[in-house]
Amino acid sequence: MNNQEIIACYYRDHRDELLTFVGSRLGGIDQAEDIVQDAFLRLLSIREPIIEATLPNLAYTFCRRKMIDWYRRRASRLDAEHELQRTSTDFASAESVLSVRDITEQLERGLARLPEDCRELYRLHVYDGMKAADISQQSGLPYRNVEYRLGQARKYIRNYLKHVS
Repeated sequence: MNNQEIIACYYRDHRDELLTFVGSRLGGIDQAEDIVQDAFLRLLSIREPIIEATLPNLAYTFCRRKMIDWYRRRASRLDAEHELQRTSTDFASAESVLSVRDITEQLERGLARLPEDCRELYRLHVYDGMKAADISQQSGLPYRNVEYRLGQARKYIRNYLKHVS
C-alpha cells in the first residue's frame, strides 16, 4: 500500500474520532472539520513512506499543531480587536485624528529637508514599498550605502514628525 491508500483508509475509519477530539477542545464542529481536513491534507503531502502503526500518532500531532495555530490566530485577532476598540475610544472626536493627507503633507515637508540622495531612496522605500536590496539593485549603489542612507532618512523623519505632532 502507498501513502495515499493508507491515509485514505485511516481517514475513513477515524475521521469522526479526530473530529470529536478536536471539537471537544475548540468548542465547535465547524473549526474542527477545517482542522482535521488541514491535518489530512498535510499528511497527504508527506513524501516519506508512512507506517500504518505510526499514522494515528502523526494524525493527532498534526491536529494538535493546527489547534495551537488556531488558538494563536484567535488570540492575535482578539488582541487586535481590543486594540482597535481601545484606540477608537481614546479619541474624543474625529477632528483630533490626522487624516492621511495631513500626514502625507507633513512627511513631504520633512522629506524636502533631506539631502537629495537620501530623499529619493526614502521615497522609493516608503511610497513604492521597495526593500534596500531592490533599491540597491535599481540605483546601482552598494547595499550598505543604501541601508545607511535609509537609516539616516528614517531617523531624521522620525524626529521631524515627533516635533511636528
